[in-house]
Amino acid sequence: MNETRDREQASEIQRRIDILHQLETNRGQPTYHQARKRAAQDLDLSERSLRRLQHIYRTQGPSGLHRPERADAGHHKTDLAWQDYIIKRYRQGNRGMRQTSRAQIAKQVEIHAAAQGYSHYPSRRTVYRILAPLIQEQEQKQKRHHIGWIGETLTLTSKTGSEIAIDHSNQVWQCDHTPADIYIVDCQGEILGRPTLTTVIDTYSRCIMGIHLGMDPPSASVTGLALRHAILPKTYPPSYHLHHDWESQGIPQYLYTDSGSDFTSHHLEHIANQLGIVLCHRHRPSQGGIIERPFGTLNQDFFSQLPGYTTARATPHQNAIKAEAILTLEQLETLLIRYIVDNYNQRIDPRDRHQSRISRWRNGQMSLRQPRDARELDGLLLRQQNRRVYQGGYIRFANLVYRGEYLSGYAGAEIVIRYDPRDITTLWVYQAHKHHDEFLTRAHAQNLETEHLSLSDAKAISRRLRETQRAISNQSILNEIRDRHHYIDTLSEPIDETPAISSDASDTSKPSTSPKPLPEIRVYDYEQLRQSHGH
Repeated sequence: MNETRDREQASEIQRRIDILHQLETNRGQPTYHQARKRAAQDLDLSERSLRRLQHIYRTQGPSGLHRPERADAGHHKTDLAWQDYIIKRYRQGNRGMRQTSRAQIAKQVEIHAAAQGYSHYPSRRTVYRILAPLIQEQEQKQKRHHIGWIGETLTLTSKTGSEIAIDHSNQVWQCDHTPADIYIVDCQGEILGRPTLTTVIDTYSRCIMGIHLGMDPPSASVTGLALRHAILPKTYPPSYHLHHDWESQGIPQYLYTDSGSDFTSHHLEHIANQLGIVLCHRHRPSQGGIIERPFGTLNQDFFSQLPGYTTARATPHQNAIKAEAILTLEQLETLLIRYIVDNYNQRIDPRDRHQSRISRWRNGQMSLRQPRDARELDGLLLRQQNRRVYQGGYIRFANLVYRGEYLSGYAGAEIVIRYDPRDITTLWVYQAHKHHDEFLTRAHAQNLETEHLSLSDAKAISRRLRETQRAISNQSILNEIRDRHHYIDTLSEPIDETPAISSDASDTSKPSTSPKPLPEIRVYDYEQLRQSHGH
């Protein structure tokens, strides 16, 4: 510490000598007055103090700028007994899980002095000065022993003992799942449950690369869907009201996860091998802070502002919380994407203070790896099932009828369908071969080409139609979807208004309860906020 302080003092003295020498060479010049003003600003001195410093430099030379060190430098005038008491109380107060601040120690000193009848005792500033070396030593020790950090570089350690030094974007992605702290409803307003949120984070920039929000539990298939969203370019219609683009995309070099079954499956290993990704598992659970921290931010800043938000403390009030839930999975995903794109990824990175997360990702790229063929990526990361083409050239899936170009020529054949559970109105049809699947065509749900229907919504609609003993068909499901749109529209109307009657008079599935108004949910543009506040 003394050596560091001496080097800093020597550097400061040399800087003063250089400025004063340059100022002396300008004496008698027309610009001398302006040069002296600049020198005063550079040295952070008043012009009067600068003139005094110039006089010392002229009369004594550079040696006059060296201040002699006091003989008692580094020593406290406080009584040794008080010093021992202060240090002892601080160490005792910070053992184990206890935490005691230096301000609390100063208060204890005051109380101890009053109890002993001492009229003179160390002031608060003196206590801080005595504890400063001890606190600095502890901070340095914590920085040295902090898991993953070596100097200024973050280094991740895998379960096999290999180390990865993080120095650019798309080098290491991390992925994990968590139940979102919010209840959502199905297309008819009935409680569907808490969705599972899967996020993919770029370790270098802390930028959220992609997500998957669904009702399925964590699995290799869910991980694949999240990776697909992170890898491909992302575009959204104007209805999302995004102020920025979700620029992040590409293929990482490493995928760093825990050792759960959803990350150690043969399916995920096959995906990684095909895409050239190295799978790495964390050496210890404490190394998962980078991927787990965004979950806390999302719960605190986003989910907590929405109807249906729940926490572990709210367990006794679950019925009341469920009664407030009004968002569907599609609505929640729309709001979540807007929050991530316009808020979370636009925030200033806490380690940089000059770049947002998305800017750090953009500036930290060395090369952008992309899939050779989108169909190849779909084959790896989308869900798939085996089906048979019926006579007439159609496919049945999730109680829906699908038709596609050229399918009539494959009547009776076994085919493989791949789909995204967030929207099953379109299927990708393949024919299985020994070593690969050949893409045939896209198949679209009849009468639903312009709609959006998730697999969970399709199951909920089918269940409701069975309960009302009505036939399940594309048309009946379309009617349910339109009723769902009408129901959602009425959520923003005043409660005392009478809802419009469904065009299907025989439909008894429409909720009879009065609709609840949908609260206004605002997602702020971070850059606009900075500009408006003059930052």
